[in-house]
Amino acid sequence: MAPENKKRRPILVAFMFLLALGAIFLFAASFLFGPRSGDIIKGTFSDKRVAIIRLEGVILDSARIIKQLEKWADDDSVKAIVMRINSPGGVVTPSQEIFNEVRRTTRKKPVIASMGALAASGGYYVAAGCDRIVASSGTLTGSIGVIMMFSNSEKLMDWIGIKTNVIKSGKFKDAGSPHRPLTEADRAVMQGIVDDTYEQFIEDISSSRGMDIEEVRKVADGRIYTGRQAKALNLVDDIGDLKEAIDIAAKTAGIVGEPDIAEDIEAQPLLRRLLGEDFDTYFNNKFFLMTGIYYIWPSW
Repeated sequence: MAPENKKRRPILVAFMFLLALGAIFLFAASFLFGPRSGDIIKGTFSDKRVAIIRLEGVILDSARIIKQLEKWADDDSVKAIVMRINSPGGVVTPSQEIFNEVRRTTRKKPVIASMGALAASGGYYVAAGCDRIVASSGTLTGSIGVIMMFSNSEKLMDWIGIKTNVIKSGKFKDAGSPHRPLTEADRAVMQGIVDDTYEQFIEDISSSRGMDIEEVRKVADGRIYTGRQAKALNLVDDIGDLKEAIDIAAKTAGIVGEPDIAEDIEAQPLLRRLLGEDFDTYFNNKFFLMTGIYYIWPSW
């Protein structure tokens, strides 16, 4: 065996070991971080309730939020819903699915968006589906745009001594593969996808916010805004915190007096209980973003 290959063998073994370790880690994480069924933990059985739905962290899936929207939409004791959003955005399709479900829900009862520290890109997309948007002055929002990311590990694989052989049915079948550079033709195809997805984003904002699409396009260059800046640009309706968003929801629904609050909280997975919610959010944000197309603020 050539000396160079002998040097590479330990590196290859170590690389494969790390891959196996990573697979075990992700499997364990799916159990430790996985969602569990939950119960209503606060609120009464009065007929003047406002429900709170929390959308936090990177948007990777829509099922949990849609389930809660459907639940509260069909609950006659809940007169309005507040979507509390603290998210940099996420994957395109789940963001669109939640937006669409929010729009359907607004046909049954008022839905008010309450922005936390961050409600950007896909997070703003969801908020735009609500009847009104309430943000704090210092909320970071906007980032209206699309990003597609690809990694190229070709040189790393060459250095380790791994060569990938590809058999494909068309020249674009492996476009975006980490095993070869992105060609100009590949880039043109991907740019077309990004552009079309961007148009879907601004069309939905235009429709739901009642803004001219060219007005949306002017502010949809990917930059972020503070809540106060966003209000001046008609991207936000009111400046306020969660309590004020609840009051607006109650008033819109015709509730007199202080509303009761309903909230569906998932039972906490073991690791989240041990390490806290902040670690859980960081884990989801940093470890589950893969190659793909996103409505997300990438600086998060």
